[in-house]
Amino acid sequence: MKNFEFYNPVKIYFGKDEIDKLSEILIPYKKIMFAYGQGSIKENGIYNQITEQLKNYNYVEFAGIEPNPSYETLMKAVKIARKEQVDFILAVGGGSVIDGVKFIAAAVKYTNRDPWEILSKQIEITDAIKIGTVLTLPATGSEMNGTSVISKYATKEKLAFGSPLLMPVFSILDPQTIKSLPDIQIANGIVDAYVHVIEQYLTYPSDAKVQDKFSESLLKILIEIGQELLNDRNNYELNANFMWTATMALNGLIATGVPTDWSTHLIGHEITALHGIDHAQSLAIVLPGVMQVMKEDKQDKIIQYAKEVFNIYNADNEETIKSAIVKTEEFFKSLGIKTKLSDYNIDETITKIIPQRLKERRYLKLGENKNITPDIVEKILKIRL
Repeated sequence: MKNFEFYNPVKIYFGKDEIDKLSEILIPYKKIMFAYGQGSIKENGIYNQITEQLKNYNYVEFAGIEPNPSYETLMKAVKIARKEQVDFILAVGGGSVIDGVKFIAAAVKYTNRDPWEILSKQIEITDAIKIGTVLTLPATGSEMNGTSVISKYATKEKLAFGSPLLMPVFSILDPQTIKSLPDIQIANGIVDAYVHVIEQYLTYPSDAKVQDKFSESLLKILIEIGQELLNDRNNYELNANFMWTATMALNGLIATGVPTDWSTHLIGHEITALHGIDHAQSLAIVLPGVMQVMKEDKQDKIIQYAKEVFNIYNADNEETIKSAIVKTEEFFKSLGIKTKLSDYNIDETITKIIPQRLKERRYLKLGENKNITPDIVEKILKIRL
């Protein structure tokens, strides 16, 4: 196990009706921006819950943050936040809303140049408005980490950034908020959380037993409850276990002391930026390709994954690896998530475009061993056509 430092300051309020604590939690703040997505919280009653908690506060609303939140939309919020001298931003929604609020919080303080430089040039964040979240869609773990992914529609880019200054002060996780979500959002959330774990687990052995067993448990929970959750949307316990699993998948804990990959995400971001398919859908396309093409590098961990997660025991390593890849893809399909580029009418031209975009961005060596070059990315994409 490698040396590591770990600190997560996010205070979690988990359970039924924890939203009712919001008015008390917000006491230290004078001017609040209440930011949310495209209106679903007004249909399921969450909007009324939030505004009831905010009724004695000076606040301004900002609505319309998209899935794959856009720089163009978020800059409108930045302008409002500066004008209103906001000192706290409350994100109510899923990972897209929370990621968007993290950008707003950083961009408001980045006054000298174009805030897109925070992502395109990886500018270090030295100041940011404090944020809090009310999670309504488990998936990204953004409610308990300091990272964010933002899209720029004008240039068809999707880039990540992060800072400890963007860790939420608090996050409220009430499993009741997710029972009315469409099935596709639940399925996407399950896949997203699953691949988050894989990116931190499916690398090479580092004798990190706690991290490995924790990761394997999270993966098995998602497999165990995935179909049940889609079939029984009002089951509080299923919702609770899903919500907490997704949060634990990316709060930094299972990444401590171990190598991590993230090539599936970087390639997937390009697919989403170019073709607009859901983030989780892009991950379900790319991951089996990464496992197949990089199977020699990942052999030991894929075999461990096969045994510990899918109970695959085979004397032939090649067959074990093949079975693990098939089982992974079958799990995604069981949730209704397609796994090939052709399923989304994406043709072979993408196999040239994405490697070139990665070269232009100087993403020349991806993966835990820094050996996934643009040429390897092309191979990964070709077998996913």
